[in-house]
Amino acid sequence: MLDKTITALSDPTRRTILELLKQQNLTAGEIASNFSISKPSISHHLSILKNSDLISSVRDGQEIIYSLNVTVFDEIAVMLIDFFKK
Repeated sequence: MLDKTITALSDPTRRTILELLKQQNLTAGEIASNFSISKPSISHHLSILKNSDLISSVRDGQEIIYSLNVTVFDEIAVMLIDFFKK
């Protein structure tokens, strides 16, 4: 799982998406409006972030709302702290 997380975090577009979701939950369209890349590209980035459990999604009628999964960030922080303690 850590490999997927690190791979997901390695891309600047995905890090920017995470920054946006840190502020508030957003739809794919709202996320896409912050970039000058295609909606399919945004969808691809969202898929990678979901597969690494960094974000979650909930369907609300016609829309899918994306949110940051802070639990994964907590787990990574604990892992890094433990790593540097040794």
